Amino acid sequence: MIELKISETPEEVAESFARDLFQMINQTNGHFHLVLSGGSTPRLLFDHLSHDYASRMPWEKIHFWWGDERCVPPSDPESNYRMTYDHLFSRIDVKPDQIHRIKGELTPEEACRLYVDEIGDLIPEHGHLPLFDLIILGIGDDGHTASIFPDQIDLLVSKETCATATHPLSGQKRVTLTGPVLNNARQVSFLVTGKSKALRIAQIIHQENSAVHLPASHIQPGSGRLSFYLDREAASGIK
Repeated sequence: MIELKISETPEEVAESFARDLFQMINQTNGHFHLVLSGGSTPRLLFDHLSHDYASRMPWEKIHFWWGDERCVPPSDPESNYRMTYDHLFSRIDVKPDQIHRIKGELTPEEACRLYVDEIGDLIPEHGHLPLFDLIILGIGDDGHTASIFPDQIDLLVSKETCATATHPLSGQKRVTLTGPVLNNARQVSFLVTGKSKALRIAQIIHQENSAVHLPASHIQPGSGRLSFYLDREAASGIK
């Protein structure tokens, strides 16, 4: 069952998701383990959260994780952590022990190993897999999600919690959560905006045969909720 939430603009997508996140956090007893994504739409979300929810959100409940990271230092402009710090963490009251970044400055293998260890120490399990409360994902023009690309679709069924990946064009090394972990979450929410994503969104929503080659189409939480927050352009191909 897919839940569609369509807004007019990317800014309204961020506002819609922020409202729902605020409600989820306030209904949670104890810690809330939230997995973040990189990209332009999460950047809008972080700006909105840091402006309108800085003093309202119970930030002390949230532990922040990432679905993937580029193998670059945390100060690098390409770092997902750096983007989150600039647009969110630097503007809110959050303690360092609530932030669990992937250490992209290390070798991919070492960063992956340390991330797996930290997840194992702090995240409850369900079915022998980590159980995150909410995972935010995006979709690339090629249908990739997190850092699971069409030419590495085997990562969707990996037995590992975390794996190394390679961008198919740039060759850049990445660290990513694997498909089984993404599909084990209580909720997965795709935040997708822009006309360039309309074809992929339509293929996935309509479950077209061609969607089997798109990693994002395989994100279907077994016992959790799946939602798509879209702007009008990204949703324009949906019948």
